[in-house]
Amino acid sequence: MTVPDATSVVSLPGGLVLRQARPADLDQIGALLTERMSSADAVDHRLVVTDPDAGWGSCAVVTDGDRVVSTATLLDEELRIGGLRLPAGQVELVATDREYEGRGLVRALMRWAHDRSAARGHVVQVMIGITYFYRRFGYEYAIDIQPALPLRTLPPADDPTALRPARPSDLPALTALQDAAQSGFDVTMPHSVPCWRWLLAHEASTVWAVERAGAVVASGRTLPPDDEEILLAEGAAADEAAAADLLRGVAALVPGGQVRGAGRLGTVWRDLLRDEERPPAEQYYVRIPDPAALLDRLRPVLWNRLVTAGIDHGGRDLVISTFGAHHRIPVHADGLGEVSTGGPMQAPASMGGAGVAPDYLPALLFGPHGIDGLSRIRPDVYCGPEKELYQALFPPLTADLLTYYLPY
Repeated sequence: MTVPDATSVVSLPGGLVLRQARPADLDQIGALLTERMSSADAVDHRLVVTDPDAGWGSCAVVTDGDRVVSTATLLDEELRIGGLRLPAGQVELVATDREYEGRGLVRALMRWAHDRSAARGHVVQVMIGITYFYRRFGYEYAIDIQPALPLRTLPPADDPTALRPARPSDLPALTALQDAAQSGFDVTMPHSVPCWRWLLAHEASTVWAVERAGAVVASGRTLPPDDEEILLAEGAAADEAAAADLLRGVAALVPGGQVRGAGRLGTVWRDLLRDEERPPAEQYYVRIPDPAALLDRLRPVLWNRLVTAGIDHGGRDLVISTFGAHHRIPVHADGLGEVSTGGPMQAPASMGGAGVAPDYLPALLFGPHGIDGLSRIRPDVYCGPEKELYQALFPPLTADLLTYYLPY
């Protein structure tokens, strides 16, 4: 199924129609999101579809006559790895009227989103979603979500009153702080420029700024607090003093309450997190629509890893088999050649290659275990005879993703 433009429609069983959303649908979509999710989600949807950089082309609906009964929204993102920028998509704001559940409407909307994502040049999709459900649409758990842990104590702050809600004029400083905070991670996804605008305007979370001598030196994002606890995420600071001011200022929003921290705020953060039992696994979903196309885009990253490791590859092709297909990458003196894809290869080790089950390819390319770690827990992921080579090509990766909604 493809929806190439705003005028295209897809007929679904029962007389239903899938099409791009229109301004006349705004109130009905908002009512549906409010009923199935929250009124804040209706606000968020309005921010996206009325934004000049996103617009109505980001949203689709299923209608029964004049009635909107299901909807989904596709956001443009950018995944960064090894200095490479990968266009990515993220599906959000998915909801279906209760009367129409179980009729495959979300599946149809996900096909629309993936087709639209491909048309926009996205080579990967990431998302936060309900447990297991999106694995049915080609997504796999791959990238760790940093746990939100309680702080034991709070540091002294120079001026907790310096904390204030961020303003549009702060956006250059906020972006610079987040870029600096993400610079130590292997895989990152920053907020897009439109997303920053939405975050400053929506109700689901609040972006805060710490100002010192007229300059923004720290920022963070909180969910609406309850009487006992507040969660601080996406913390970024120019120095340790600014980080302390941010933490103390956020704590003052819930006097006597608990601050739960998620993210990275230097040694101030690490020293204050309370030790807890290992938290449950939480991960971002990743979907790879075309493994060959993604591997081809990743060639500069793979070549750099190969050169950095200093491994004598002897000019042999790299071979990665997903068992139902295999991908061959020529190794030249000055870089990697174009990826070619062949048919099933059940025993890649016999060809000097590595094997990875297709549902573990996202974790191999973006996750925290690397091929060595995955091979210890998955019989269908292994390095083959060239263990040192493939361990260098697919190492464990740290990640920091910023998303429209916090995954907590």
